[in-house]
Amino acid sequence: QVQLVESGGGLVQAGGSLKLSCAASGTTFSSYDMGWFRQSPGKEREFVVALRWSSGTSYYADSVKGRFTNSRARAMNTVYLQMNSLKPEDTAVYYCAACRRKAYSYFSATYNLTEEYDYWGQGTQVTVSS
Repeated sequence: QVQLVESGGGLVQAGGSLKLSCAASGTTFSSYDMGWFRQSPGKEREFVVALRWSSGTSYYADSVKGRFTNSRARAMNTVYLQMNSLKPEDTAVYYCAACRRKAYSYFSATYNLTEEYDYWGQGTQVTVSS
């Protein structure tokens, strides 16, 4: 059973930074690709960034490009989301998720879709005050 545990959320002022972590157990990330999503009250869960594990390449939503950076620590089976220049509209519960590795052609067309991910963490709250 794959388990994902996020941590690192909190309250920060606009313009500040936070670093989220997602640790996997029950598997290794090398068998999966992973993503970060977020959800604000009353809104649908939205894509933030996806990581193609085999290449280490990350794919970002336009809303976070240039401000957020996804990285990984293979030995620790952990991925990180460094969030800089935070805005009040970044306030949300952030989730990491894992999807079984598929051909790149399929992954590249679907990495932003919540339904493509098989496992989800419990989420961590990020609140950005103005």
